[in-house]
Amino acid sequence: MANTHITANYVPTGNDWQVTVTAGEDHKTVRAPGLIAARDQAEQLIDELAPTKAGRVVIHLLNGDGFAFTTAYLQARHGLSDEATQQAARAAVGHANQVPAT
Repeated sequence: MANTHITANYVPTGNDWQVTVTAGEDHKTVRAPGLIAARDQAEQLIDELAPTKAGRVVIHLLNGDGFAFTTAYLQARHGLSDEATQQAARAAVGHANQVPAT
């Protein structure tokens, strides 16, 4: 599946995170405790769906928003609690929804 556009969409579900990885018509879903663990699980699913790394493009999203995922993931990587990470994610989604379309 070279040159395959892959999305990994993360959704907070209670204390866990659900991530759905989609590559073309194929998709797999998994739950993990914490965003870092969800990101690790997403990498495993990505490797299952598109084992060839050459030309592979992966876009990570939080509820469909790449900016929100990046914000939440960086918060989590810097040691903030899952609650703080989810708050950052909600704030990023809220900010993205307020930015006027160009």
